[in-house]
Formats: sequence, structure tokens, C-alpha cells
Amino acid sequence: MTRKFRVGVIGAGIAARHLSGFGWNPDLFEVAVLCSLDEERGRALCAEHKIADYTQDVDTLLARNDLDIIDICTPPDSHFELCKRAIEAGKHVICEKPLFGSIADVDAMMEIVGTTDRVVMPIFQYRYGTGLQKLKYLIEHGLTGRAYLTTIETHWWRGPDYYAVPWRGKWKSELGGGLLGHAIHAHDMLNYVQGACAEVFSHGTTLVNPIEVEDTATLSVKMENGSLAALSMTLGSRKEISRLRFCFADLVAESVLEPYTMGRDPWTFTAGTEEHQARINEALSGYKEEEDGYTRQFQLLHKALVDGTEPPVTLEDARRSLELVTAAYHSQRTGMPTPMPIKADHPLYRSWLPEAALV
Repeated sequence: MTRKFRVGVIGAGIAARHLSGFGWNPDLFEVAVLCSLDEERGRALCAEHKIADYTQDVDTLLARNDLDIIDICTPPDSHFELCKRAIEAGKHVICEKPLFGSIADVDAMMEIVGTTDRVVMPIFQYRYGTGLQKLKYLIEHGLTGRAYLTTIETHWWRGPDYYAVPWRGKWKSELGGGLLGHAIHAHDMLNYVQGACAEVFSHGTTLVNPIEVEDTATLSVKMENGSLAALSMTLGSRKEISRLRFCFADLVAESVLEPYTMGRDPWTFTAGTEEHQARINEALSGYKEEEDGYTRQFQLLHKALVDGTEPPVTLEDARRSLELVTAAYHSQRTGMPTPMPIKADHPLYRSWLPEAALV
């Protein structure tokens, strides 16, 4: 009989998408309680998803002994403390992006989790789109050849209404701008396909809205595997697109342009010769399509918990994505390329926030 894990959700914003993901896995998860300070949205989600209990008291939630997993869907500045408390309460943890506000926090959480048998799974649901998974499949079957260049565009629109939410657009509560909160999925997909970054040179600025944090940025990246990458992000694109393009020796992989589901099919995989195109087409004909997004990430978490293995997205994965953010902010402020990995002696290891935001 399949074990069903009981979940407590904290938050009522992005939590709606998590609840849909759990809802597509009714044999694997049961959401037993939702905690939110926004009673109207919280109770509405409870009614829509048939959640038995609603609370505004996180202490009561964490003290419950009938929960296996705490799912954290709150503003970024609360993530570390809630993760820590949930682990100390003996729960497994799911946490939305951006995970924490520094590399030091990620390393500290690794130490905390390392003394327990619990897991923390950061959310990076875009990597489970069928198109991106097909590319991983072709790489695993040796059909791509050496990596040359990756380009990723995160060109979205965020106007004044978006920043009317009090915690958005501020260093202290949002922890960063579009580079952290929006393009972070691009960072994860780059690392997921090409591995770790070795160096970044970046420009960042605020052009679109009167906010504290950046809303436009470019990154030029050297990868450890020898390939290069160019990433661009703006929240000032009236036509929203996301575009991923991977150039390998033996093929080019290109995503759809859909801004929020760019990992999904239909991707195109174009080979350099007819013979190799036939090999790619034959390989893809044997690809087994799975669920995607949150639904798939939660399925893989369930399997990991049952098998006692690492979650599908690890703290190390989140560290890599936040390393790229840290290095980009450092490059923007120094005007110089920043090497990675980011270690404890780096000036932004403990925080990339400007000094004024630390007061």
C-alpha cells in the first residue's frame, strides 16, 4: 500500500499552485492544514482544495504530530527561520524559491539537516517540463556532443500593481530583484543541464519601476564544463517570453517562448546531419513522458522519502543558483568578473544585501 504523507502549508499566495500539485497526487499526499495571516485567501484555498483545518498560528501548526511535511510558501525573508523550526519539529520541508538570503544560510541549513534524518527540498519545478527533460534524456544517451553555448532570456512584465504588495521591491523583505525572484529558474535550468558555473560578469540596473532592487540584468557566464552562457532578465518586456537555447556540437535544442512554462513541449532538437537527426528522432520515440511542474517534483519527493534517498532538488542545487546570484551582484558592484564557487571568505558570502538594507 502506498504511504500517504500529510502536509501542512504555510502561505496563501504561490501556495495555490502547490495545492494543485498535491491535488494531482491524491494517493501520495494529503494537505491537512493551511496557515496564513490572510484569512480571506486562506479560507478560500481551504474550501477550494477541501483542506480540513485553517490556522493563523504557525506555532500550533509546527507542534502538530500528525504532519510529515511543512510546505513553506511565504515571502523570502521568512524562509530560513521557518525551515529551521520545521526541521527542529521533526518535519520534512518543502520551500519555495528563492530559498534563502545568502550562501551562508544554505550552508548553515545543510549543517542543521545533516544532524537529522529529515530533508529540505527547494522548489525548482520548471526543470520537470517535458522539453527540458527530453534534452536531459538526449544528453544521457550521448547524442548532444560537447556543449558550446547556452542562451536564456527571462523577459517578463511587472508593473506598479505587482509592487503594490508591501514586501515586494525591497531588499530587506524580497532579498533581491528580478535576478533573484524571477530569473532564478533560468539559473537552475542552466546548472541542471550544464553543471556548475565558474565565473560571471554582470550588469544590473533598475529601469522599469521605482523600486529598490534591480529589474533588468545581463550575465555573461563561463561554465566549469568549458562552455559559455549568456543570460538576460527584464521585467519591462511588454511581450512576455522565456527562451532557452542550448548549442551543442551535434544538435541545437530550443524551447517554446511561453514565459511561465518554457520547459514544456514542444521543444525542437535540430541535428547537423540527416543521419544524426534520425538517431535523435529514434531516441525521442522511446522517451516516456511524465507529469511536469510541481506535480512531478512532488511525485519524485514522495519516492525519495519512501526510498530514503536525496530529494529530487537538493540544498546543493539551491546553493548553485544562489551562488550565481551572489556572484552577479558582486560583479555589478565591482565592475569585475567574479569567480565561483562562493566560499566563506567571499565578501558577499553572508549577505548580498546593500549595507543600507542591513541596518
